[in-house]
Parts: sequence; structure tokens; C-alpha cells
Amino acid sequence: MKPLGEQHVVVTGAAQGLGAALARAFAEAGARVSVMDREAEALTALAAEIGAKAAICDLTDAEATADAIGAIRAEAPVDTLIHNAAILRPQPFPQVDLATFRATMDVGIEAGFLLAQAVWGDMAGRGGGALVFVSSQSGIKGFAEETAYCAAKHALEGLSKCLALEGAGQGIVSCTVTPGMYMRTPMSERNYPPELKEKWVDPIRLAPAFLHIAKTRDPALSGQRLDAWKLSQETAR
Repeated sequence: MKPLGEQHVVVTGAAQGLGAALARAFAEAGARVSVMDREAEALTALAAEIGAKAAICDLTDAEATADAIGAIRAEAPVDTLIHNAAILRPQPFPQVDLATFRATMDVGIEAGFLLAQAVWGDMAGRGGGALVFVSSQSGIKGFAEETAYCAAKHALEGLSKCLALEGAGQGIVSCTVTPGMYMRTPMSERNYPPELKEKWVDPIRLAPAFLHIAKTRDPALSGQRLDAWKLSQETAR
């Protein structure tokens, strides 16, 4: 275990929704927090609110992503990475253009790969760390009009499993987390039908799961896909 107050935590897609909620939760727990997003105004405001470092970055740009994580690491080695950023643009398959497919894959899987590789040495050199990739039901099964999103989330599941195997001897835990409950976020505002919006919860209620993974670095969690709602309820008892 490593106390959250001694950790440097990086959260992507942190300008709003789940990412913003997690950044606030880790900051409240005493962690040093760095946040990444392309939405400059919202990210800067969040960083000022919680005392975090803001790295304004378009994760579809590999070079910009590498520069941003490099600047973050220059201030302090990274202990926990939460890759939450994603693009979801529902479209019938014949209408999905290559630019949309590439952008979805660039943010969903390429950025996850680049960021994890960048912080791997920090974690290995400090006795371990946690790589947490936010997945969804779209990483488990297929959905109509989610060709690119499902492909990205399925790839993320595979990446996490491989990193769990390679990190086992270095104390690096890698897992995916599915919300397990409908969340009220800007993405769900755009895509959820009315019947699902009646069931949603504030994303801050899922934060205990992420805090638990980062703090415990439990090897039993590595390589697993975890239900954030269920784990959050369990750790709150």
C-alpha cells in the first residue's frame, strides 16, 4: 500500500464528468494531482480549484501527448495514472469517416499506450504504481452505432491485461474499470435516452473505487475488469 498523500496522480479527460470528479476526490485525499484535457478553460478552472497542475493537451496528437506527460513527470514522478479520456460519436457504420475512427482510437487506446509507457519507469523505479483505464460495457460487447468507440474500449481491455502481466514483478497494477452505474456526465447527457437518465448517479459516487485501487495496489486486482459502483459500495462499508 502507498498512502494517497504520498502519491502523484494523473487523470486524463479531467475537464468535466468522471475525470473532474476523480481529480477532486484524489486532491481531497491529499494526493498531488495533475490533470490533462484539451478543454483549456474548464481544466484551468478545475486545477485552480483543487491545486492541481493543468496540462492542456489534445490527446489525438501523439507529440503533444508526449510533451504534456513529460512536463508533468518533470515536476514529480507519477504513481497512479487514470486514463479516462474518450470520444463517443454514435453513427451508423457506413457513415463513420476515417478521421472520426482515428480520433476515437487515438484518444482511447493510443494515448493510453503512450501515457502508460511514459510513466512506467517512474512506477518501476519507485516500487510500483497503478494504471487504471476507464472502460465500459462497450469494451465487453458490441453496440450498434458505436463502431469506433467499441473498438477503442476493447483494445484498452487487451492493453491492460498485457501490462498487468509485464508489471507483476515490479509492483505495477494494471486494471480496467467500468462504471457499473449510469453516470451523469456531458457524454451521457448527449447520448443517454430518457429512461437511462432517470437512473444515473453523480460520478463522484464512483470515486472510492479508484482511490482504493491507487492506495492498495492489490495484485489481485491486476489484469481484472472492475465494477466501479460495486467496488465503491464495498469500500465504503
